[in-house]
Amino acid sequence: MAAKTKNLTTGPIGKSLLLFAAPLLVGTLIQQLYNTVDLIFVGNLNGKSASAAIGASSLLISCLIGFFNGMSVGSGVVVAQIFGAGDRARLSRAVHNAAALCIAGGLGLMALGYLLAPVYLRLIRTPAHLQPDAVAYLRIYFLSFPAVVTYNFGAGILRALGNSKSPVQAQLAGGLMNVVMDWLFIAVLQGSVRGVAWATLISQTAAAAVIVVKLIRLDPAYALRPKKTTFDREILKQVIAIGVPAGIQAMVITLSNVFVQVHINGFGEDAIAAFTAYFKVESLIYAPILAMGSAVMTFAGQNKGAGNYARVRAGTMRGLAISMALAEATALLCIPLGGVLFRFFNPEESVIALGRQIIGVTFPFYGLYSVLQILGESMRGVGKSRTPMVIILVNICLIRTVLLYIIVPVWPSVRTVAAAYPVTWALTSACMAVYYFGWHKKHKRLEVSYKEAAE
Repeated sequence: MAAKTKNLTTGPIGKSLLLFAAPLLVGTLIQQLYNTVDLIFVGNLNGKSASAAIGASSLLISCLIGFFNGMSVGSGVVVAQIFGAGDRARLSRAVHNAAALCIAGGLGLMALGYLLAPVYLRLIRTPAHLQPDAVAYLRIYFLSFPAVVTYNFGAGILRALGNSKSPVQAQLAGGLMNVVMDWLFIAVLQGSVRGVAWATLISQTAAAAVIVVKLIRLDPAYALRPKKTTFDREILKQVIAIGVPAGIQAMVITLSNVFVQVHINGFGEDAIAAFTAYFKVESLIYAPILAMGSAVMTFAGQNKGAGNYARVRAGTMRGLAISMALAEATALLCIPLGGVLFRFFNPEESVIALGRQIIGVTFPFYGLYSVLQILGESMRGVGKSRTPMVIILVNICLIRTVLLYIIVPVWPSVRTVAAAYPVTWALTSACMAVYYFGWHKKHKRLEVSYKEAAE
């Protein structure tokens, strides 16, 4: 049975975005559950030291995966634009170029991460007693990178084709496998941190396998065929132009969190465990923003390919309104439930108290994050990836890092560290809005000029 695709260049905009984003939201939450379930098992069965070891390790994983996720965004945007234009021959070339990138990237990341694990942990000043478990966790986890990259590239292609359900099915298979494997390795075999990493490897491999099957079952005109897997110079150039800035942006966001982690580590084990749990609790708000952003990017890509820029603008504004409403509503619901949510990850009252301080500072401002995410994804969808990357680089990485080095010594607390997030979200959102509306205003004038010339 062929995998389904969906054309987003026609039909009601709001309904199309919601129907496309809903499976993305479910998939994002399932993907978040991989590491979340790990922390629930480890935090409750092995204590805060094991939780902190995973937390100290997770940022390097996110950083390296983030770059190739950006490359998968590049592939997805190119695929969406070609699909919107209806060019099936080029679509096949784009799918197989993505497969070649996936193989090269997965194997490269696996080797790089395995070698860099101990160096990274020393650089961010991970407490010495956490380093053995953290290194073991990282090195086993990196063995799963070929599967992780395969899933992300494959899921990006399917979403670009309007299929947001198949990636969810793959994540569901992997998520269920992850729960079973965590229980087996941690609760039964007493595997602790190493067991968590092996569970992740097995579950990610299951998710990747489902995605590959879905790609093979696409329309025969552009379905994945292993023998056709090769780099295409023209397609690769387009993917790099969009994907490298998107990948750098993803890395920059994660690197800014690495700099944040340095300050967090200075407050001790409780703070490390609290922020580790916070990054999981925040997924309840971040996941809907991410899902709508992906929907808007695919929507913009397909409609750009079809030459319908007015529909791109209308879809972006509709997606932004939905995303901001969901973010603020979810934040208002989660703030009073903070103690309950943090208790899922760690039962120690000292950790929970710090966690509640953090969400009290950041959660009310996630509407700002919607602005930078939705507008940035829309611009990437039309092929403009470099300027959003620069905006993120300056605000999220440079300004946030400088801000932390100035304010933390003056007001040393976890609340001070947390405050850097909404401040830099506001700056980034303002810059992204200026760029987005400026670009579309200029493009709209060009559309009018072309129309008058044609008449």
